Amino acid sequence: MLTDDEGRVLFCSPTQPTSCADITHARQLGLVKLLADGPSVEILADAGYQGLGAQTGGRVVTPPHRKFKKNAPDWYEEMHERQRKAHSSRRIRVEHGIAHLKNWRALARHLSRREHMSDTVRGIAGLLSHQQVTGLTSAQRM
Repeated sequence: MLTDDEGRVLFCSPTQPTSCADITHARQLGLVKLLADGPSVEILADAGYQGLGAQTGGRVVTPPHRKFKKNAPDWYEEMHERQRKAHSSRRIRVEHGIAHLKNWRALARHLSRREHMSDTVRGIAGLLSHQQVTGLTSAQRM
């Protein structure tokens, strides 16, 4: 799922019936190539997309990777924590956008069959996007 910097839904990919890593799903959908060849945008991603920054010309920004697993120097721990918090602070709107999608009852309970889940997610993403745009235009009129 992609959101803008205000947390509004821009894109929601189809789901897969089996479990799949986020980065693998993005590659299968062709998003990596699209980001590498497309317009210069910055995508704030979570740690599941670690390594895509190099493949997309720095367009995908992920939390910092830990260089020291054990016995890290104190200066490194402090630096790593500052970088991690800075990334998290910038990404919070994205998380809020994802949370709005998950708040819909049809997704919170997963009562439907798995083969219909992709349609359900995309339908709710469309409704949420329309709701966000309608709310935005109503607020602008006032």
